[in-house]
Amino acid sequence: MAQKKITALIFDMDGLIFDSERVVQRSWNRAGEVLGIPKMGEHIYHTIGFNVVRREQYFRTAIREDFPMDRFNELTRAFFKEIVASEGLAMKPGVKELLAYAKENGYKLAVASSSRREHAVNLLTEAGVYSYFDGSVFGDMVKNAKPDPEIYRTACEVIQAVPEETVALEDAPAGVKSASGAGLRAIMIPDLVQPDEETMKDVWKKYNTLLDVLELLKEQEADDKRNTSGGKE
Repeated sequence: MAQKKITALIFDMDGLIFDSERVVQRSWNRAGEVLGIPKMGEHIYHTIGFNVVRREQYFRTAIREDFPMDRFNELTRAFFKEIVASEGLAMKPGVKELLAYAKENGYKLAVASSSRREHAVNLLTEAGVYSYFDGSVFGDMVKNAKPDPEIYRTACEVIQAVPEETVALEDAPAGVKSASGAGLRAIMIPDLVQPDEETMKDVWKKYNTLLDVLELLKEQEADDKRNTSGGKE
């Protein structure tokens, strides 16, 4: 059975639009030093794609039951802002090119990020890309975090996209599972974590950068033109 034409793209944010996971990891390490928790940044490999609620559950299990989540959040946010203010926050290759092409060619666009709404909107706005999106859903706007499919189902509803015609762009296994569970095709562009065999079952395509996704859309548009013209160039 032929797959339906792609008509919508839903983007994760951290590690997919921004090269932010490494900055987060550094901020966690610095917060851990203050709190007396060594190598705190190593825990990021187990929590990528989690929202703050699910991350707290992980910390209370993996580190200690009385993990000081409020203080940790306060510290990491301050350190993250400090690092970004000093060094900037790099965007991943192909972000603006893909967004511009997709917008110009009528694709519906959304963000589905586990980050807090205020934090995410600020980053996307400062980078000059928030206006490209037709809608957005963030971690503090849903009850269930990735890998639960709620965030992708909600994002499809927000932009009125058909899941079978929508591609999710993700860097993390939790996000891939979330998108697949919502009926979307998941394209994985790994950042800190490479997909294991189980994750690959939910991956439609695996690419190195968003520029590869741009080429995919261009190929689709070219195929459409050929089909419309009856194969005549």
